[in-house]
Amino acid sequence: MRRAVTALGLALLLAACDSPAPADAPEAPRPAPRPEVVEEEPADPQAELRRARAERNRAANEAARQASATPSPASQSQRDLYAAAERRLVAQGRLRRDRVPMDAPIDAETLARNFVAIALRDEYSQTSGGLVAQSRAAPLRRWRVPVRMQLEFGASTDMAARPAWRSEVADFAGQLASVTRHPVSLTAEGGNFTILVLTEDERRAIGPRLSQLVPGIPAQDVAIMTDLPPAITCAVFAYSQGNASDYARAVAVIRAELPPLLRTSCIHEELAQGMGLANDSPAARPSIFNDDEEFALLTRHDELLLQILYDPRLRPGMTEAEAAPIVREIATELLGESA
Repeated sequence: MRRAVTALGLALLLAACDSPAPADAPEAPRPAPRPEVVEEEPADPQAELRRARAERNRAANEAARQASATPSPASQSQRDLYAAAERRLVAQGRLRRDRVPMDAPIDAETLARNFVAIALRDEYSQTSGGLVAQSRAAPLRRWRVPVRMQLEFGASTDMAARPAWRSEVADFAGQLASVTRHPVSLTAEGGNFTILVLTEDERRAIGPRLSQLVPGIPAQDVAIMTDLPPAITCAVFAYSQGNASDYARAVAVIRAELPPLLRTSCIHEELAQGMGLANDSPAARPSIFNDDEEFALLTRHDELLLQILYDPRLRPGMTEAEAAPIVREIATELLGESA
């Protein structure tokens, strides 16, 4: 409409110039200037979304800052407990970070035996009273689909601290992918392996979220994660669809109160166990799959276990009797030993 009105006004002005007015004609009044019309810039939906996201982030960051500055007595007690535990373990020569320790050589027989104990056993057994720490035979389990790890933080985790978590998990996911030759990565959304970073109070209230992440999750699993005793710093549960032996979803819980080295140790152990190495063994050395806490990080021995697990000659659902001969063959090849 603005263009049509402007064109009509110009035509009338030109017509008036072609026909001069009589001399005695009164001077025509000057038309009032047309008001200037200012076009409004169309709203940018993306800019609005960015502003809204920035506001949410600022609010969340402020809430996290306040929560971390004033932790609950339970959470502060946990921080003190784990900081003291890390100092004690390091002073005792544990939580070692050497990938290939010279004082713990391995051979094919040891590697194959440890694989059977860790990959073909369950750490816990189901009883009428719930889960108990009792090893039992289990089929070989691993992922067929790509593993997409996703971090979720409780509100108490400061926004400024989250990038370090993401960087560490992304790096370790890359290490797992390189070792297994199976797709493993960190994703911002749509993950099938969720890593929950929670304080003591947040973890106790996580039941409804667990039910969303794993529909039909057993009640005893929720109870274990919400009532995690102080002696357990982290845990992971992996789930299959129906009677299948390949994993479809996994959930790990890591305490937000952990100091740096125990935090990294939990990332290595729980994410590697969630790949299919479900058990711990007191005989496994050098390994993070041993409750003695001697090693904090994935060792070469553990990388070889993962490499065996994802070897195409093995398949999900294999029993120990079916898998053991193949495992020995792979272990011999990996260590360059003669059969």
